[in-house]
Amino acid sequence: MQATVPASYVLGRKLDSIPFSLCHIMIILVLGTVGFVEGYDLALGGSLLVLAKGPLALTDNDVRWLVVAPGLVVVLGGFAASAMSDRVSRKAVMQIGVIISTGTTLLIPLAQTAEQLIVIRLLTGIGLGFAISAPFPIAAELMPKQHRRTFGAIFEVMLASAFTLLPFVGFFLAGNPDGFRLIALPGGLALGVVPVLVHFGLPESARWYLRQGNARGAVETVNRMIARCGDKVPRLTLAELGPLLRDTAEALPPFAALFAPGQWQRTTVGIAIYASATTAYVCSAILLPKALVEQGASVGLSFGLGSLLFLVTIPGKFFTGYIMEIIGRRWTIAYCLGGSVPGLFLMGAAHGFGSLATVSMTAGAIITGATVLSSFTAVRVYLSEQFPTALRGRGHFFGEATGRIFSGVITPFVLEPHLGSPVFFFGWIGVVVAIGACVPLLFGKETIGQLEVVTEQPEIPAGEASVRI
Repeated sequence: MQATVPASYVLGRKLDSIPFSLCHIMIILVLGTVGFVEGYDLALGGSLLVLAKGPLALTDNDVRWLVVAPGLVVVLGGFAASAMSDRVSRKAVMQIGVIISTGTTLLIPLAQTAEQLIVIRLLTGIGLGFAISAPFPIAAELMPKQHRRTFGAIFEVMLASAFTLLPFVGFFLAGNPDGFRLIALPGGLALGVVPVLVHFGLPESARWYLRQGNARGAVETVNRMIARCGDKVPRLTLAELGPLLRDTAEALPPFAALFAPGQWQRTTVGIAIYASATTAYVCSAILLPKALVEQGASVGLSFGLGSLLFLVTIPGKFFTGYIMEIIGRRWTIAYCLGGSVPGLFLMGAAHGFGSLATVSMTAGAIITGATVLSSFTAVRVYLSEQFPTALRGRGHFFGEATGRIFSGVITPFVLEPHLGSPVFFFGWIGVVVAIGACVPLLFGKETIGQLEVVTEQPEIPAGEASVRI
């Protein structure tokens, strides 16, 4: 009797059959902690532009470097992580990023000149390129298919908490000459905590073990998760994986496979959606405080509005997680991106409403926060689901890094000289997200289901376990 279903399918079905339990909650919280810390370090750039401008006598050229250069290095770090992924442990890639980013953030309080601050942020960008994308490929392979939305929602809410906390703290530190040093400490001090949590709190991907030819390690990993989940499903055995198991690592497909027939459309759609959503994020988290100041708002108001934007995303991301399993990933992403256009219009046109300007700006911030800035629950899960196991690490890192070329490098470069123009600033975001809303509906494919069925061999149904004699 010989199994006709590949070992990867059997392994995937077993992982998807494990009931949601404390083990999965631990995975979510560890990855969420990584997201909080890395999000804090990433969004710190926006606060530094305001808080360090006076104490370090930042020139316009310094500000431009702090806006554009770290984003470019994050992209380069993402490409470097993409080259390593699928070849080395998923956890190892994350650990490299966490240690570099938190370690360099801890150096910010020591900066005495603008040049030193710029160099520190460049080094931080390398680590962020590794760490900021890592949780989603890991979660896609550890979380059952029906609970990826739970991970996405909780992870993104923890990320949003960092974005909300930063401008809130910045509001109290405005005017303090050491404000930029104090605001960096929480992100840097995480160096002594987060790497330990990742090492002890995260299992390695069983799918990755199987690709590496370590079938026994894959089975042991799955069975440890089953045990931690209360042994509510039968444990996996080597025999169930079939007789054709390899004891050496399978040859990885070349990088060009990301754009091979049958895959290129998934890769391109994922990149386009991510670039659209992160354009709104970069503009809101990093550029908005300085833009509002240049448009005539006070420093306190700019930080307050930034906090409101991301505070609204906390319920917004839970709602996104709820509807993405009801109407699908594609329609959820289209709703989130397209639904933000009215909010962006209200923010861009607020100066023309006279005494109602604050009301218009606030309403626009609430709409924008509840839509496009809440979209990442679906956007990043969808991106990870576009790739087969052999390409998932490289594909996800490559997708996010490529998307950031537009959102984190080109957009700040174009917008920085025009931050004082609300029409140009908010109009740019509005056009980008409107285009992004159309992409998944016109070109995307729905991805709910077992990873191997979605991305590898769709002709083999997920629930089929047929054999031939």
